[in-house]
Amino acid sequence: MRKITLFIASSLDGYIARQSGEVDWLFTDQDYGYTEFFAQIDTVVMGSKTYQQLLGFGEYPYKGKKGFVFSKTIENETDENVTFVRSNWQEFINTLRQASGPDIWLVGGAQIIYYFLQHGFIDELILSIHPIILGDGIPLIVKDPNLEISLELKTVKTYDSGLLQASYDLKRKPTNII
Repeated sequence: MRKITLFIASSLDGYIARQSGEVDWLFTDQDYGYTEFFAQIDTVVMGSKTYQQLLGFGEYPYKGKKGFVFSKTIENETDENVTFVRSNWQEFINTLRQASGPDIWLVGGAQIIYYFLQHGFIDELILSIHPIILGDGIPLIVKDPNLEISLELKTVKTYDSGLLQASYDLKRKPTNII
């Protein structure tokens, strides 16, 4: 079965973007393991807000990878970069995981991360924690008192910039599967 990895960055206080969606605070001075990780996957999955934000950055950054955008509102089935998944998300993800090929990257954002956590679809979390406190923004994890998932620490890397990157395996699947 293909592994789904959430490879993402957050502020020290747990935000993945400002409320506006801006990520201008992210470090771009080094690779931080991105190139090596990107070479190990052939599929990217994301929510529609993340996809729309990526299009605003200029050229689509994941060309050459299969891309899927989970959205209940976008009417298209495909565009030049991705296929849109509008329904039967659990079935689609299970089928995708069973297909042959390298691992899958869950790019973001917060709502699709929450959905994947709720349903036990994330196998690995690689979190790059930037040494900045934003005070407000879009949280990495949507608050839900019923969402409790144990993680097993695999590695921790530190960088001269102050960035800390922790890799975890999800030890058990969530108990509130919907």
